[in-house]
Amino acid sequence: MEQVKNVAYTTAATAKGGRDGVVTSEDGVVDLPLGKPGSTSNPKANPETLFAAGYSACFSGALNLVASKEGLDTSESTVTATVKFGETEAGFGLAVDLVANIPGVDEAKAKELVEKAHQVCPYSKATRGNIEVNVSAG
Repeated sequence: MEQVKNVAYTTAATAKGGRDGVVTSEDGVVDLPLGKPGSTSNPKANPETLFAAGYSACFSGALNLVASKEGLDTSESTVTATVKFGETEAGFGLAVDLVANIPGVDEAKAKELVEKAHQVCPYSKATRGNIEVNVSAG
């Protein structure tokens, strides 16, 4: 297990009431009512939405980092994380599809950058070997 040393940032969030409750970050940036996934009449944030937001943002940062080391500007790129929640053999689980759209970069280079980003992204490291994660350039 990789240990975190020289911690650069720490934050916390507190949830109360589970999927029908609320979640609040210690800095107040996140203060959301929660709801069950799939509600169309009164949609609210849920753990899967929050995970998708965090993973896509983190992966985008990793993509920009690996591209900048090669002299490439990928600041206009986008990363979409599609999080799936469903049954597994052991209960319920998650799967993630990450799709990076990198304008101005050919398909082969885009695939290479996405694979490199997947190796350095902290979310990718945290999920590796635990859940199915598919990465692609689109």
